[in-house]
Parts: sequence; C-alpha cells; structure tokens
Amino acid sequence: MQQPTNRIQDLFQRKSGGILNIYFTAGHPDPKDFPATLSALEAAGVDFIEIGMPYSDPLADGPTIQESGAVALRKGTTLPWLFDQIKAIRAQIHTPLILMGYFNQVMQYGEARFFEKCQEAGVDGLILPDLPLLEYEKHYKDLVEHAGLAISFLITPQTPEERIRKIDELTRGFIYMVSDSSITGAKAGISDKQIAYFERINGMGLRNPRLIGFGISTREGYDTACRYAQGAIIGSAFIKALEQGGEVKQATSEFIGQIRP
Repeated sequence: MQQPTNRIQDLFQRKSGGILNIYFTAGHPDPKDFPATLSALEAAGVDFIEIGMPYSDPLADGPTIQESGAVALRKGTTLPWLFDQIKAIRAQIHTPLILMGYFNQVMQYGEARFFEKCQEAGVDGLILPDLPLLEYEKHYKDLVEHAGLAISFLITPQTPEERIRKIDELTRGFIYMVSDSSITGAKAGISDKQIAYFERINGMGLRNPRLIGFGISTREGYDTACRYAQGAIIGSAFIKALEQGGEVKQATSEFIGQIRP
C-alpha cells in the first residue's frame, strides 16, 4: 500500500528548485536555544531544517560539527530530551524537520521505539549515513515507512551507478549528493571535477529530487548547487554563525540573508 506523503514530499511537489536545507546540532551552542533556533530558521524562510543528533563517534562530520556535538553532549543533550523538545514546539513549526545522525544511536535507543518516537514528536525525515542499504531494505524499511518518515540516502562522486539506482529506489525524501569525497565543512569554491559529477548525476534521470551538501557555505555555493540540483544543504557555516554569540533570531536572519537574499 502506498504511504501518504509527508511535509518533505509535499514541499518537493510544490517547489521544484531553490531549496535551502539548514543543518544545526541539537543542544549547541546552548540547549535552551533549541526552540528559538527552530523558530528563527522558519522565520528566515528555510525550506527544511536538519537537526543533528549529537554523537560521540561521528563518521562523516568535520571539525566544526564534531565540536558542536561534543559541546551539546557535555551540556546534557540526549535523544529523549530532543524528542521532547521537538514534540513541544511542533505545533508552532510548520517547516519539515529531518533528524540526521548515526544508526548506532538508533540501535542503542531501540529501532522500533526510535521510529515511533520520531512519528510521535513530528519528525518528517531521517538521514542515517551508516545504515547499510541491505539492512534497511530487509529489516527497517517497513517500520520507517509505517511511521511516515521520508528517508534520504547519500551518494558521493565515487558511488557506483548500480548503488545510485538502488538508492533512488529506496529513497523517500531526497538524494543527498555529497559534493566531494570528504568530511563536512566549508571548502574553497566548487571545482570543475565536482561540476562534472553534478552533470553526470543530472543525466541519470533519477526519480528523486537531489540536494547538494558538504562544503556549501556561501551564496555562490548555494547558487551553484541550485543550478545542478534542487537545492543545497548548509551546516558548518551556520553552526559557526551561531557560535558568534548574540541573539539567535538576528544571527539566523543575517546568515540566511547572506545565502538567499
């Protein structure tokens, strides 16, 4: 039976390009600012909000996100706290919410319980880079879809075409195009090699929308991503903006204004 669409799928049906997905780490720089950060991002007009689940052993995160996770953990951020926070503010936040983290966290929490809690709190999508496709398809796909969650998988310039096709088959949110084979963090511009990768993926006729992330930190990078995909994901640069201190709403508004005036 076909699952009903959720906020992520609804947005892609209404908007075909210029998507801006902003990532921040839950509990950083201060857990008390979590609701204010969500509200500020929605007020600034972002399309998706990607919430990082702090983890002690991140695989794909660069120094900025690693440190933000360490700060959040030191300040007591936990998954139960995060679910409670999202549930408490969900009625005021209409922007799609995506949880990004690692499958070890899901296993430690309890897989079925985790997906149920996501649904109960009002989470719309998941990004779990270390969840193997085969394991997902065999053991978790039905649970995730039953919970109404739109899962997204990552591809890189080195991902074989066969795997990309399988990811396109299993994805229910968007395909996360890692801009190059590295960890997260701002990079100096986008190379011709990366453009060739973007064009190659464009030529595959994939059914799912695509967002480009890792290394996108400026308006120029966002504009380039929007030329070759449906939009961009920005994380480390926004986390650095929040670390400057000051009022969350103003810092968020100024940052988003620099990316998408």
